[in-house]
Amino acid sequence: MADTTPADRAELASVLSDYLAERLATTMPVEVCDMERIAVGWSHETWLLDAVWSQDGSEQRMGLCLRRDPGNALLRDKSDLGEQFRVLKCLEGTGVLAPRAHWHEPDPAVLGAPALIMERVPGVCPSPWRRAGREFYAAAAERGVLPASFTDALAAVHNVDWRSAGLDFLGVPEDGNDFAHREIDKWHSLIDASGHEVHPILIDVIGWLRHHAPPVDRLTLVHGAYRTGNVLIDGDRVSAILDWELQVIGDPMYDVAYVLTELNREGTELLSNVVPRELFFERYQQATGIEIDEERCAYYQLLYAMRSAAFWMSAAGLYADGSNDDLRLARTHWSVTVALERAATELGY
Repeated sequence: MADTTPADRAELASVLSDYLAERLATTMPVEVCDMERIAVGWSHETWLLDAVWSQDGSEQRMGLCLRRDPGNALLRDKSDLGEQFRVLKCLEGTGVLAPRAHWHEPDPAVLGAPALIMERVPGVCPSPWRRAGREFYAAAAERGVLPASFTDALAAVHNVDWRSAGLDFLGVPEDGNDFAHREIDKWHSLIDASGHEVHPILIDVIGWLRHHAPPVDRLTLVHGAYRTGNVLIDGDRVSAILDWELQVIGDPMYDVAYVLTELNREGTELLSNVVPRELFFERYQQATGIEIDEERCAYYQLLYAMRSAAFWMSAAGLYADGSNDDLRLARTHWSVTVALERAATELGY
């Protein structure tokens, strides 16, 4: 993540102040306070801030989260802030724990880059890859509330009436195995755009995935990366699901497989570091009426290996060609090998 200078920060705060005053329809100046850029995510700049202004003699304060698209990030054209804004607006009032979206600004000349401004939801997001985060989730698992809340939040995503919510604009797979082929095509195109040489193991993986693509008997909204680290936690409950950039209409087992995979837990049998397997299965199935199909989940875990390789190839390519100087992207060159080794093991090499 490239650092910003105090001058850059001051300039952004000034531009935001004018922008928010216009959007809030106030003649009073809007002060941007406590602005902090947080080092999370790989696709967009993320800033937390408070907007403060006076109205009828009393102070008004609004917590906000700003995301800006630098145009040179991991997912390239696969992560569009306009689509994220539309998804969040569709989810308002559905029961899905998504942040409320306020404004989308597509013109890079206005806020320095295409931007999305949404509410700042109370909560914390401990990293499951760090010791402190793993300890946080282990303690929460012992108390028992967060495992149920984590499961219920995913069930709400899969239970939403996506057609009534207007989410069919995401694209609706045809009957049969069209969903899997859509995902394969999407990540294959990211691999092609990376400029990275394709390893023979990856060619084998893609061929196997195409040949074994499973049919889907129920389509739901799918988050695409549901795990600890992508949810905010307030107290012992999920307060918001974050990172609405990989969502699709597809097989709910795609999300379930992400919860089940060993990639999203370290040194524990707790799924996604927080929920016991038996509790997850029982509570999810009861809430959704969907029986977890572990064979389909195993397929999608291999598809995730392909997707991970595509992510890291994209990231490494952006750093190698000078498009992005974030040192985290440089390290991903070696992550490609890790993803392919896992895929090779799954294929029985």
